[in-house]
Amino acid sequence: MMKGMKWLLLISVLVVVGATAVGYFWLRLSLPQYQGEYPAAVANPVNLDRDARGYLSITAADRPDAAYGMGFAHAQERFFQMDLARRSAAGTLAELFGERALATDIERRRHRFAERAASALTTFSADDLQLLSAYSRGVNDGLASLSTAPFEYTLLGSEPDLWQETDSILVIYNMYLELQGKMGRDEYAMTILRESIPGDWFSFLQQHSSDWQAAIDDSQVTPVSLPDSPYPEQLRTAGSCSSCPPKDSADLGSNNMAVMGRLTSHGRAIVANDMHLTIRAPGTWYKVQLNWRNGNDWQQVTGLSLAGAPAIVVGSNGHIAWGFTNSTADWHDLIKLQLSEDGKTYLTAEGWQPLQHYYETIKVKGSKDYSLQLQETQWGPVINYGDSTFALRWVAYDSNAVNFNLLRLETRQNTRQALALGAITGIPTQNLLVADKEGNIGWTPLGPLPGRQVNDWDTAQDWSDGSNFWSANLSAENYPQIYNPPSGVLWTANARSVGGEAYRLLGNGGYDLGARGQQIRDSLLNQGQLDEQALHQIQLDNRALFLQRWQQLLLDILTPDVTAEHQLTEYRLLLSQSGRYAQSDDIGYTLVQQFRQQTIEFMFEPLSVLLEQHGSRSAYLKYSLETPAWAMLQARRPDTLPPGFTDWSQLLLQAVLVSKQQLEQQHGSLHDSRWGKQNQAKIRHPLSSAIPIIGDWLNMPASEFAGDRHMPRVQLPSFGQSQRMVVAPGQEQDGILTIPAGQSGHPLSPFYRADHQYWLNEVALPFLPGPKKYQLRLVPAA
Repeated sequence: MMKGMKWLLLISVLVVVGATAVGYFWLRLSLPQYQGEYPAAVANPVNLDRDARGYLSITAADRPDAAYGMGFAHAQERFFQMDLARRSAAGTLAELFGERALATDIERRRHRFAERAASALTTFSADDLQLLSAYSRGVNDGLASLSTAPFEYTLLGSEPDLWQETDSILVIYNMYLELQGKMGRDEYAMTILRESIPGDWFSFLQQHSSDWQAAIDDSQVTPVSLPDSPYPEQLRTAGSCSSCPPKDSADLGSNNMAVMGRLTSHGRAIVANDMHLTIRAPGTWYKVQLNWRNGNDWQQVTGLSLAGAPAIVVGSNGHIAWGFTNSTADWHDLIKLQLSEDGKTYLTAEGWQPLQHYYETIKVKGSKDYSLQLQETQWGPVINYGDSTFALRWVAYDSNAVNFNLLRLETRQNTRQALALGAITGIPTQNLLVADKEGNIGWTPLGPLPGRQVNDWDTAQDWSDGSNFWSANLSAENYPQIYNPPSGVLWTANARSVGGEAYRLLGNGGYDLGARGQQIRDSLLNQGQLDEQALHQIQLDNRALFLQRWQQLLLDILTPDVTAEHQLTEYRLLLSQSGRYAQSDDIGYTLVQQFRQQTIEFMFEPLSVLLEQHGSRSAYLKYSLETPAWAMLQARRPDTLPPGFTDWSQLLLQAVLVSKQQLEQQHGSLHDSRWGKQNQAKIRHPLSSAIPIIGDWLNMPASEFAGDRHMPRVQLPSFGQSQRMVVAPGQEQDGILTIPAGQSGHPLSPFYRADHQYWLNEVALPFLPGPKKYQLRLVPAA
C-alpha cells in the first residue's frame, strides 16, 4: 500500500510539473521579442533600445517613425490593457467578458464615444493624422510580431482585433470616464439634499473648508457658521442603513509641484508630479524616451506615455518639463427635463422637441446580441436617477473634447509657450504645471473650459426657458494663468486652486478637502532651497497632520476614569505612543483613523440614509463632511446629536468602543492592528481572479503600505501614486521616475515587476534610461 501511495504521489508531482512546463512554454509563445531585427513599415531604421528594467528609448529619423516605434512597443508589452481602454470607452467589453460586462457596456453606450471618435478624427490636421496612422500601423505590426496573441486572449477564448486610428481617440475618452466619470451623480445628491433641508443647513453642511485651504493665488474662503435654527428633523429621523455608511470624501489623488530656478541649486526650475489612479498590474504609464531628427536638430523627449496613444503625457524635452493633476473642476450639468405626458418630447426655449433615438447592438460573448435604444436631447443623453429623468451636459460631448494638441508640448521652448496650449488641447482638463530651463514656472488649466450661464452649478437646473445654457468654449485670452508667483513655488492637489473670477470659470466638481495641498504648500515654503530629492521626499510625506486634532480629541476622551472603567489602558498607551505618521507599522494611526471614520458615521448616518432613499449616496456630495463634523463636535449642541445617543460624550465613547471592537475582530488584537495590515496592497492583473491556482502569481505582492488620504503620500490598497516624477529641464540626469509595477504586461518578461520594489521602498530611480541592454531594430521592409 505504501508503494502504491508513493507511485500516486510521484504521478501527481509529474502531472503538476508537466502542467507547469506546458503552461510555461505556452506563455513564452506570446513573450515579446526584445533583440534582433524586424522588417517594418518605416521609411528609415528605428531602434527600440531597452535598459535592464525595460525603460524604452526610441531613435528614429522623424516623428512619424518614432510614433510607429512607440506603437510597436506598446503592442508588444501592453496590447491587452490598450484593448480594455478602447473597449471601456466604446462599450464593447461584453465581446470579451460576456454578460458580466453587459451592464457596463449599456452605461457606456449612452455616450456614443465610438461615433464621436470617428467624427473627431475628421477634424485632425494632416500631420496628426500621419502620426496617428503611423502609430496604428506600429501597434498592429507589434501585435503581429508575437508568435501568438497576448496570453489573456487564449484565457478568454478570443482573438484581438486590429488597432484603428479611432481607437487612440477612444483611449482619451476612457480617461474622461476615469477622471470626470461622476455623470451628474454629485449634482443629483446635492439636489436631493438641497430640496430636503433648509437652506442655512445646506450651506453649512456643503461648504468649502476654510481650515484646509491652500489656493495657489492665496485666495481664502469664508467659513459658514453653525446655523442658529434647529437641526433639520429630516437628518434626525431618517432611520439606519448598515449597507450605506456615510463617507466624508471620495478617493482623490494627484500632486504636482513647480519650483522656480532662483530657489534651486542649479538655477533651473523643477517640476514634480505623482498622479494618483487605480493601480493595476501592469500600471497605467509606460516609460519612454523619444529621439528623432527635427530639421537639422535632434529632438529628445523623455517621460511617460499612455499605452494606446502616441504622445508623451508628462515629462521633459530639455527646454520645458510638465506635469498634471486632475482639475476636479465642474465639467457636467444635470438638466431637469420637462417631458410631455407621452414621454416623447421635452420642453426647450424653442418649444417642445422630440427626443432623439439611437439604436445600438451590443455583442455578448456566449449569449445573444443585446439591442439597446438610447434617448438623447439637444444637450446630451437622457439619464435617470431615482425616480427623476434628466439630461446630462458634459464637456466630453463637445467636438473639441479630444485632439492631439498635447503633442505640441514636445516642442515648446519655454513656459509661456506651454501655457498658451491650454485652450486648444483636447484632453480631460488638467492642472498643468510647467517649468523651463531658464527658471520660470506657470500654471493653467489644460483642456476645454465651457462658457456657461447656469444659475446653480451644483444642483440640477431646468433649462427649458433658455436662462441656463452653455455657449462656446472659452478662448485663450479667458484662460486663467499664474506665471512666476512671488513665492517662487506652485502646487496643485485636486483641491480648489484659485478663487475669484478664475473659480467662477471652473466651478467645483468635488474638490479634495485641501489638507494634502496645504501640507505640500507648507513644505515647499518652509524648506528654503529645493532640489530633486527634496521634492521627492515631499511626494513620500506621510505625516498625519490632518488627524492631529482628532488624535487630541481622542486623548481628551480617554480620561483616567474612562480608561479604567472601559479597560482602555492598552488602547490609550498605543495611541499616545504613535499616530503621527501613516507608517505601515504604526498602530496609533489606525486607532485615530478608525475612530474618526466611526464618529462621522454616527453623526451623519441619517443624512446617508436620506440620500440612499432617493437612490444616491453621501460619497457623491461635492464637499467633505469633515468641516461640518468638526464644527458640530466643537459646539456639541443637543439638537445636532444623532438619534440613539443621550449626549455627545456618549457618542464619542461609543465611537471609541465600536472602532476598537472592529479592529480586534478584523486583526485579532490591537497589537496586530498596525496600519499596514489595514492598508495592504491589492495591485492585481485584471484576469488574476479568474485563473485558478496561478492567478495570484500575476499580482504584485500583498505588501503593507504607508500613506493614506489627506496627506501627500496618497496610498490605499489599489489606489495611489501611479508614478513619481521629479525633473528639471536641462538637468534630466538628476531627475527621478518610478512606476508601481513594470513596463511589460507579460508575466514572463523581465520587466513585469521591474520597478515595483523600488516604488514600494521609496527608491528614486533615474529619470533617464540606463545603459542599453536590449536592442530591437525595426528596418524598412523590402
